[in-house]
This record gives sequence, structure tokens and C-alpha cells, in this order.
Amino acid sequence: MAAAVILTIEFLLYSGTEIRNWWEYVYLTVFLLAVLVPMIRVSSTFRQGPRVKRLKIVLLFFSAMFLIFCASFPVWYHGGPAAVLNNHLYDLSVNWAVFLLALIAGTMFIELGFERVGLQNELQVMSRNYRGEVRRLQLFIDQAPLAVMYADTTGIITHINDFTLQMIQPTVSTEVLNRHYRVFARLMQFEFPSPFDKVMRGEERVVEVLKIRGRTVYTVTRAVRGIPGQSSEGILFIGHDVTELNQLKDEVGRMERLSLVGQMAASITHEIRNPMAVIRGFVQLLNERSSDDQQSYFRIVMEELDRANGIINDFLSLAQNRIVEKETGNLHDVLNELVPLISADANMRGQLIEMRLCEEASPLEINSKEIKQLVLNLARNAMEAMSDKGVLRIETSDREDAVELRVTDNGVGIPQEKLERLFEPFFTTKTNGTGLGLALCLSIVERHNGKIQVESKVGEGTTFIVSFFKQYRMAAAKN
Repeated sequence: MAAAVILTIEFLLYSGTEIRNWWEYVYLTVFLLAVLVPMIRVSSTFRQGPRVKRLKIVLLFFSAMFLIFCASFPVWYHGGPAAVLNNHLYDLSVNWAVFLLALIAGTMFIELGFERVGLQNELQVMSRNYRGEVRRLQLFIDQAPLAVMYADTTGIITHINDFTLQMIQPTVSTEVLNRHYRVFARLMQFEFPSPFDKVMRGEERVVEVLKIRGRTVYTVTRAVRGIPGQSSEGILFIGHDVTELNQLKDEVGRMERLSLVGQMAASITHEIRNPMAVIRGFVQLLNERSSDDQQSYFRIVMEELDRANGIINDFLSLAQNRIVEKETGNLHDVLNELVPLISADANMRGQLIEMRLCEEASPLEINSKEIKQLVLNLARNAMEAMSDKGVLRIETSDREDAVELRVTDNGVGIPQEKLERLFEPFFTTKTNGTGLGLALCLSIVERHNGKIQVESKVGEGTTFIVSFFKQYRMAAAKN
């Protein structure tokens, strides 16, 4: 625009003294319009337009020059009063053509510079967005509760997330990263051939359920292809720890078995107890009227009837799953009431009792009668598992969210394969056991919104851990 104004002023100064007729003013007006209108149009749209539009604008410059030369050619050819004006116009046109070419070249150079800067800015924005997406994807993979590992076509591990590192427990990721997948397979304790070997040999997808460091892991190993049908770009391993899910399934199965026991007990218990009570009454009557040498036999019959009645009572306790009445109480008060009874039983066996109670236990909503039954069952199981000179330890601790009770013995311990079935009804490790004691303990703990766990090592002993959650924790769970 500035160039057009300067050129117009130069033209007026250069040719104003030579203009004599009105048609020369008209001719000058046509020239100015032919120069100014395209330049104004160019200055407002050139930089905003796309490449094709800018090319059209450049062509418009040359069209304007062509019109100027066409308008000046007749005057120059015929001569006359406008010859001098035509000569001036011709000189200015040549100057304008040179200036126009320089202007176009400079404009194109500037535009290329602007385009380069714009492309660089767009590239920087795209790079930042790409890096942000990569970081978000990395965070998603690292924080997902899945084991993720990727190896390239040569078998070199290029990515492994934090969950996988926790599963195999290396010190740092460098122990696995940028190394061959066989290192990872060894740490994961895969059997040979590993799922990675199977995929490398051509299998599309390998699904296995593995035991890794005592955890059950569902794994999927597959070839990664960018486009279906193309060759593999690498190997992707995904592992999902389903240990808790399997435990939940076992818990559901246990509850179904308990339900079956309850239905069976509810249907037959009352029908059995009534005739047993009659039988025991007559046996006791006969015992009183019998001779001394026969009383021992009647005594055995009554003891067995009492044992059978105890089993029936356990059935009822399991079957009813009733809502018990609770009141605010202290676990230590219940334990102190049981100490004389447990100590007497231990003395008869030649065993010792150690009570390690914390200084103060938080109050709990409990049913004292059921808690006593729970502690007695656990204590007697522990004493039966120990030989003479055994030590039974009962201890408590007040934690942030629960009051914890531990019953520990130094007996023979329980094998790992039996621990999973320990709370099943009718499952027992004793010769004369009914398999209902621990099932009853579990039922009592669940009615108190608690949790019971067992830890055992063969040859060292067993510990039962009962957690009674505090009142505010239970209130929060209800809300």
C-alpha cells in the first residue's frame, strides 16, 4: 500500500506540468485506479489468504501492468499532445515493473518466513500435545492394577510398568528394562517354554493362569500388529492378579455350603434333640438303679449323648445365623473372665498360658456370650494342637481402625494346602473333631462385622488373628 502511494505521488509530480487536456486527466485517473485498487486489495487480503489465493493476487499485479502498457501504447504510437505524458507514463511503468518484481520477491520471502515461523509454532504445539499424551498414557499404564510388559521383535524389553516390578520384586527397573524377555520369564517363574517363546514361534495369543510368588495371576501374551495380516511388531504381556477374586469365589462357595448345613440342621435338629433328651433321662434313671459294676457303662452312654447334643448345638449356631443383641463392652473384660477357665484346662494338659493385653482397648459393640464361645474355641483348638509343655499366648492390640485379638500356639502347625479349607464345615485336622468349631468361630466373627485370619508354619505353630472393627468404622460403612 505504501509503495502504491509513493508511486502515485511520483507520477503526479513528474507529469502534472505536461497535462493540457481534460482527457489526459481521465487517462491519469484510469492509471491511478489500475494501480491503487489492486494494491489496496493486495494489502488487505494477501497475508490472510491461502496459497492459491495469493497466487491469484500476484497475477492481478501483472494484469494491472498489462493494462497500463495497453493504455499507453496507442498514445505513444500516434504521438500528439499526450506524447510527453506517455513517455513519462512509460518511464514510470518500467520503474513500477522493477519495483513490483522486487515487491513480489520481498513479499514472498517474508511470507515464507512467516510460514516457517507458523509451522515451527504448530510443530511445537503438536510436540507438547504429543508429549502430554505420552505422559498421560504412561501414568495410566503405570497406575493400572495390571502387569504390563512389552518387548520388540528381537525380544528386548522396551517397557515395563510399576505393577509388574512390584510383582517380580526387582530392586530397580534397569534389572529388566532393555534386557531379553528370558530375564523377565525367569523372574516370573514361567515354565519352559514360556508364553513369550510360544508367541515368537508363531502363536497369536497365549492365555495361562500362573502361580507367581504365591499369587494367582491370569496372563495374556500376544503378538502386536499395527495392521492385521502384517508381521508382528513386538510382544505384549498383560497379567491380572486374581488372588482376591479366587478368594471371593471360595468365600461364596463356603457360604453356599454353610447355607446347606443350615437348611439340613434346621430340618432335623429339633426332631433329634427331643428323643435324645428322653433317652438320656431313662439312662440316668437306670444308672441310679443299677449296680456299681454297670454304672461305668451308663456313664459312657450319657457322655456320648452329651457330646452328640453339643454337636447339635453347634449345628444350630451355624444354621440360625441370627441377629444377636450387642452392647458396648470391652474385650479385656471378656478375656479376664475366661482366664481361670482356660488356665485350668491348660494346667490339666501341662501347658502354660501367656496373657499379653494392651494397656487399653477401645470399647466395642459385642455380644459377650458369643465372644466367650469364640475365644474358648480358639484356645481349646490351640491347646489340642500342642503337646505337653506347650505355650498358649493370647494377646490384644488397639489399632487405628480395629481391636485385634491374637491366639498363638507353638504346636505342629497346619500345612498350606489345608489352610484354605480350615473354615469349611465338617473339615477337620483332628482325629475326633467334628469340623464345626472354626466354622462357628467364623460365623460369630462375621456377625460382629469382624475378620478372622490364620497364619501357620509347619513345625512352628499357628496364630489366629481376629479383628473387631471400631464403631466409627462400622457406622461409616453403613452410611
